[in-house]
Amino acid sequence: MDLSFFDVYVLPWAINIALAAAIFIVGRMVAKVLVNLLGKALRKGKMEEILVNFISSIANILLLLVVIVASLDQLGVDTTSLIALVGAAGLAVGLALQGSLQNFAAGVMLIVFRPFKEGDFIEAAGVAGVVEHISIFNTIMRTGDNKEVIVPNGNIYSGVITNYSARDTRRVDMVFGIGYGDDLKKAKALLEEIVTSDERVLQDPAPVIAVSELADSSVNFVVRPWVKSADFWAVKFDTTESVKLRFDEEGISIPFPQMDIHQYKHDSE
Repeated sequence: MDLSFFDVYVLPWAINIALAAAIFIVGRMVAKVLVNLLGKALRKGKMEEILVNFISSIANILLLLVVIVASLDQLGVDTTSLIALVGAAGLAVGLALQGSLQNFAAGVMLIVFRPFKEGDFIEAAGVAGVVEHISIFNTIMRTGDNKEVIVPNGNIYSGVITNYSARDTRRVDMVFGIGYGDDLKKAKALLEEIVTSDERVLQDPAPVIAVSELADSSVNFVVRPWVKSADFWAVKFDTTESVKLRFDEEGISIPFPQMDIHQYKHDSE
């Protein structure tokens, strides 16, 4: 082999290949160390594990891309065209996955700001249920009749979120009507007795029982006890049943819609 050919072509290429391989190997090692440090920092900041894993994966891909570009540049490859091609491909993918990216961004916001957590009962995007799992792109909810509903995060974050589990206590709002001919004070005393005798009803804040409306066919009471959030529906159902039974026992009527028909008889001519 001609020595000049070896010095001019073979040796420089061998050195460049060796340097490119070294850059790639060392770069991968450095990228792995940086990604691990990033993951530890995010976990130390008490970030959700699913978001930590996703950010670590994105960081790992970006760092590997930098390492590959540096290795190719060492080999003399024009990386400008490669970077432009990757940018164009990224733009095309972004436009094609616009809806998915919206759900991803909303998922990140939900995980970071935590308007609700797994196990909370919420109402969002027209669905009410218990949150079972929050992922990057969607949230899985279980409805009261045990249906699993998968809701895109974009629909949740762009609308109103009602979290019924965010507070330890809730107020139960009920309305009960009595007839105009019934004893108003007696009915109010019965309602107070029913509410205060329930151990699940909190004393602070105190329950409110008051006449709220003189309606067309009834005198309406508002009954508003405070309970623990977990007892909301049980207290509402039990109180409604107790009111009906006690009113029947005490002879207090509960008006219901009715129609009176009057028939007039005309003398025949």
